[in-house]
Amino acid sequence: MNYIVQPTAQVDETAEIGDGTIVWDLAQVREDARVGVGCVVGRGAYVGAGVRMGNNVKLQNFALVYEPAELGDGVFVGPAAVLTNDHNPRSVDPDGRAKRRGDWEAVGVQVAEGASLGAHSVCVAPVRIGRWALVAAGAVVTRDVPDFALMAGVPARRIGWVGRAGVRLVEREGERGVWECPRTNALYVEHASESAEGMPRLVECPQRRS
Repeated sequence: MNYIVQPTAQVDETAEIGDGTIVWDLAQVREDARVGVGCVVGRGAYVGAGVRMGNNVKLQNFALVYEPAELGDGVFVGPAAVLTNDHNPRSVDPDGRAKRRGDWEAVGVQVAEGASLGAHSVCVAPVRIGRWALVAAGAVVTRDVPDFALMAGVPARRIGWVGRAGVRLVEREGERGVWECPRTNALYVEHASESAEGMPRLVECPQRRS
């Protein structure tokens, strides 16, 4: 066994845990969950049944990831962030009977490679968080998030762009739609969206540097 599970954590025997991963105190990893290589499951965090987590994912303390969520490589989930799985939650059915597992259909949150969810943020399923996007602390995400988007507010809206370094991008003077990372000098180009939501999208330009 090349991973560490603290004595007070609960990891179901059917869960798969990757090498170098650590599961901290009071965390719970449910049945058939798959946690990748080099991950951190923080104190009191919850990983639902069948959840899929890539490599080098960090779940901070008391983060709640409900099934059937999927987290890509390098995802960061901040303290007490919540990924929901029931778009129409009810404890009982219309006749007042307690709802059981077969009485509702779970829907998941997908978080793509490198994206980060700030502390106490909430992703209301079904929703997809794009690659390297950044959701601010306390934000409530109710619709799909583009790659590299900086999201904030309730409900969350895009207030800017971020690069792979997580730093807010700055539009280059005299080059409308060209954005630069102040830390790495990497460049990105904004394009009009073809989606029904009409949200723009950002594309990396690895061949261009300032």
